[in-house]
Amino acid sequence: MNSVTPKIRFTNVYKSFGTKKVLQGINLDVMPQESVVIIGGSGTGKSVLIKSVLGIVKPDSGTIEIEGRDVSKLSHHEREQQLKKFGMLFQGGALFDSMKIWQNIAFGLIQGAGMDKKEAKTIALEKLKQVGLTADVAELYPSELSGGMQKRVALARAIATKPDVIFFDEPTTGLDPIMADVINELIVKCVKDLGATALTITHDMHSVRKIADKVAMLFEGKILWQGTVAELDTCDNDYVQKFVSGMSTAVKVA
Repeated sequence: MNSVTPKIRFTNVYKSFGTKKVLQGINLDVMPQESVVIIGGSGTGKSVLIKSVLGIVKPDSGTIEIEGRDVSKLSHHEREQQLKKFGMLFQGGALFDSMKIWQNIAFGLIQGAGMDKKEAKTIALEKLKQVGLTADVAELYPSELSGGMQKRVALARAIATKPDVIFFDEPTTGLDPIMADVINELIVKCVKDLGATALTITHDMHSVRKIADKVAMLFEGKILWQGTVAELDTCDNDYVQKFVSGMSTAVKVA
């Protein structure tokens, strides 16, 4: 029996929005330093899972534990301290248009950790290099960068605070196949270098195969299947196989 406490544990988590039932009894463990990727069709609740961990969405029932502690029972101060352990790469990058690149990367260091701007800028430059960008990019604004470069900057911001857990929301959306593969490689490297735990949601099966230690299939509000990437290819679940192969019959059309 595994005696290691999961970094994140979902136990019988339910969430509805009005009459729309989104999460219908989610049970999932994300172990320390594990990279878990959640796949599933649009509107199946993947983003709601991450928002539930972050406290943006409150489950109707069930528990979400971080390192063995029920997040719903944390005080406001404890919640604030917990959030400092998280990094997030948003789907669209979510960079601040009015801030220079180094300021975007250093935002969490300055605003969250109260770090001196000079020290924060030094770290921002280090993170730029880590994601394969040169120092001259630091003084530019997001609008002056390509989509792929913006995604790299967003990744640099996500790792700048040296988080214990990093969430990736559709990290390769909008990128060409070559740049998507570059981002996947960077994600693997950055997560490994940090010794972080990663939870990713994506439709991109190339990303899944590149970055996942474990894959969980979300369908009709429940974890339909979970296992390794190798097991994904030999899974005998018909829906999972159709989704992985990209067959249109795997996705319900409204």
